Amino acid sequence: MERDREYCHNLLKEYTKSESLLKHAYSVEACVRAYAQKFNEDTEFWGNIALLHDFDYEKYPSLEDHPFKGEEILKNLGFSDEFRKAILSHADHTNVPRESLLEKTLFACDEIAGFITAVTLVRPSKKIEEVKVKSVKKKMKDKGFSRAVSREDIIKGAEELGVPLDEHIQFCIDAMKSVSDKLGL
Repeated sequence: MERDREYCHNLLKEYTKSESLLKHAYSVEACVRAYAQKFNEDTEFWGNIALLHDFDYEKYPSLEDHPFKGEEILKNLGFSDEFRKAILSHADHTNVPRESLLEKTLFACDEIAGFITAVTLVRPSKKIEEVKVKSVKKKMKDKGFSRAVSREDIIKGAEELGVPLDEHIQFCIDAMKSVSDKLGL
């Protein structure tokens, strides 16, 4: 089940009705899958973790509940410790350390995927093909733009992954381009 995208996608859709949250899951999934491929890792396993990293958020949005409730649901469904720990580690407030390459990749892709989406949506064409690294970095300096996205987490994610920020941003833009139709971008 952990490598069965259809199963994981159905679980995501059971808990998540918001189109924007679904698109966020798809964008993070695209970025994490691309890194899994780059690192010669299990793309299905990594991708499904990314797909489900926020699946509980719509029902349990508080810091006390998310992603703890999701981890509990996944445990009851028989998901492995590795799968669940990666999801717990994507949020600093859980105090679960990011140790594996998978955990670092999920964290690194989460905030930047949302930020790239926001940058794309303010472009007149709303097309990700037109988004450049310099546009993303310029918007990162604008504290009023997409203020819910942590710039510190974007920077820290690239650092923990050991990838220069510009390279990481470009990599995620390219990954998201591959699913732009699904993202509406």
